[in-house]
Amino acid sequence: MNPELLSAVETPLPPGRMITSDEGGGDVQPLWMSDGPAAAELWARLHAECARTGLWPLLLDSRGLHDGEFSPWGSGELFPERMSSPDTHDVAELLARWWKNGTTIDEDDDVLSPEDRLAVTAPFGRAWPGLAPAHRPTADPDTAAVEYARHFAARRPHARLGLVAAGSGADALTAAGWDGPVNHDNDTAKFSAVVASWEERFGVRVVAVGPSTLHLSVAAPPASVEEALPVAAEHFAFCPDNIWQGSHPCTLAAYAQRLVRTPCWDFWWD
Repeated sequence: MNPELLSAVETPLPPGRMITSDEGGGDVQPLWMSDGPAAAELWARLHAECARTGLWPLLLDSRGLHDGEFSPWGSGELFPERMSSPDTHDVAELLARWWKNGTTIDEDDDVLSPEDRLAVTAPFGRAWPGLAPAHRPTADPDTAAVEYARHFAARRPHARLGLVAAGSGADALTAAGWDGPVNHDNDTAKFSAVVASWEERFGVRVVAVGPSTLHLSVAAPPASVEEALPVAAEHFAFCPDNIWQGSHPCTLAAYAQRLVRTPCWDFWWD
């Protein structure tokens, strides 16, 4: 990110600094970060400017309240040069492949029997249902994003502000070099491609991101369990830990119920 881009921002910024990546010989600076916590209203003002400035605002979470480096952001654990381009990935193929990996039955699994494992992803079992259809928005996507930013900042008041040179939240994840889902897939551009598709189909906006978490507002959530089931299947492919690491027993059907009319989606990778 070119620091000169900050000069296009009309909203006064709090004290902050450019973050240098661990990679790139010290000359790769993927984002700017505030030195202290950021109010949701500041995020909202910068979000309103992003189409003009080309800078996408993120509320940045860290590993803990006592993380002096505010990792991974302040410590530069960001790897933009490792990532491919989101435009090179087919979303349907990606999700189908991840679904297949997540539903493959391991005969040595000592936790679930093959029958119980298939029950987790019922009614689909191992059969990938395909991409969920687009939903009708129930709110303006950018208004919904501001509302969720307020909610997130209230829950995580230590969150800082990040600015990334990107035209969308989906692209910002790759441009920042974030590697939160690395244990699921080590190329963030693949996740950016999926989120970009959700931006179009479900009015999603990227609001906040942590070391291994992603927080999205949703302006077009499913209105029924029937609508939610194929969306839940995409979530399982995208982030299996949302199902496997959830409350037990956690099934796709139970997860789908939680998605109905819910204006935010949160993901966590183990």
